[in-house]
Amino acid sequence: MEEKTISSDSKHLATIGKIASVLACLMYVSYITQIISNLNGNPVSFVQPLVASANGLMWTLYGWLRVKKDWPLIVANFPGVVFGLITVITSFIH
Repeated sequence: MEEKTISSDSKHLATIGKIASVLACLMYVSYITQIISNLNGNPVSFVQPLVASANGLMWTLYGWLRVKKDWPLIVANFPGVVFGLITVITSFIH
């Protein structure tokens, strides 16, 4: 049986963190279509983007305030704060 090493586990976690960060950013970038819809006079509900923005903010703060900053967590969630808030704001502009 093959023995796992701490270094190989760290590499796997780093890879998973990078993939998760990219996927999370893509998820939040998908708000662009809602923002465009809002600006074109077809507003979407603001509730889900507002909650996503609050969630992104909490995870971003958590990653930032850790003793050793958790960059994958910060990078993955910060776009949620930005795009979520833009979506909320534009849902009231039409």
